[in-house]
Amino acid sequence: MALENLSLGWQILSAVLLVIGGGFALVGAIGMLRFPDFFMRLHAPTKASTLGLGGVLLASVAAKWAQGNYGLHELLITLFIFITAPVSANLMSKAAFHLRVPSQAATPPDQPRP
Repeated sequence: MALENLSLGWQILSAVLLVIGGGFALVGAIGMLRFPDFFMRLHAPTKASTLGLGGVLLASVAAKWAQGNYGLHELLITLFIFITAPVSANLMSKAAFHLRVPSQAATPPDQPRP
């Protein structure tokens, strides 16, 4: 069954999820280009892009459900991305912290605030 044969409600739901996912991915990409240091750049793709990919995969799940399939592959991909993105970001930030990568934060994390 082609996607053109889906009912209007499923098409609108898929389109809305694709636009939301694309918006989050765009915000993540812009943040990665605009933020000044490594730690701030790490925040943009792990948060916004993960939500963007989640929106695109949920649109795919909605299209599969409308066709009568369960969309198990898309759900597994979404679960894998939501588990691995924060773990990889945590490991990269710990490595950068131990290597003393410079940050443009107001105060370094190892010094007390006044």
